[in-house]
Amino acid sequence: MKATSSEAAPPSLTHFYVPLHPTYLFPSPFLFCESCRCIQPVDDSIDYFQIFGLEKKYDIGDKNLEGKYKEWQKKLHPDLVHSKSQKEKDFAAEQSAKVIDAYRTLGKPLSRMIYLLDGVEVDKEQTISDPELLAEIMETREEVEEATNSEALNQILSQMQEKMQNWSNTFANAFQSQNFEEAKTAIQRMTYYSRVTEEVVKKL
Repeated sequence: MKATSSEAAPPSLTHFYVPLHPTYLFPSPFLFCESCRCIQPVDDSIDYFQIFGLEKKYDIGDKNLEGKYKEWQKKLHPDLVHSKSQKEKDFAAEQSAKVIDAYRTLGKPLSRMIYLLDGVEVDKEQTISDPELLAEIMETREEVEEATNSEALNQILSQMQEKMQNWSNTFANAFQSQNFEEAKTAIQRMTYYSRVTEEVVKKL
């Protein structure tokens, strides 16, 4: 049975404000209609990983995130859309804002973890009840406060970086196996170690 034209039209194209051409079968996650070259509105169904062409997982490796971000910013630069309608300029500004937020979110391990667990309740400030961890927290804070030279601070920094790497690996494995409780625990630990790292860097 031959499909009617209404049945054949992809439903994902209905949100575009510009007329679409039959050859434009799959929308790009920003920028222009491939046929009429009109700037398109932000598609909220496109997640941050898709913006940079990445697989949705914690370990993004050295995928040159900064390079891809700069490429997007060049394409969305105001000078390139100055002759467009105000509506299209607004769309370009919204696209640029989303690219910036995506870059900042995926560029940091902790914020990338939290983004991946979108839809899973995560309380970064949950009270820590593990006695050993509480003792570690108190001891480390004392070490940071008492450190009087860069050598001592760098040693603490190295320890924190090692711990964060370990918990990063824990999160990656937990997320892959959908063990969200373990993943949330990793986020809570990473939150603490990140704060210590920030304190150390301020004193260096």
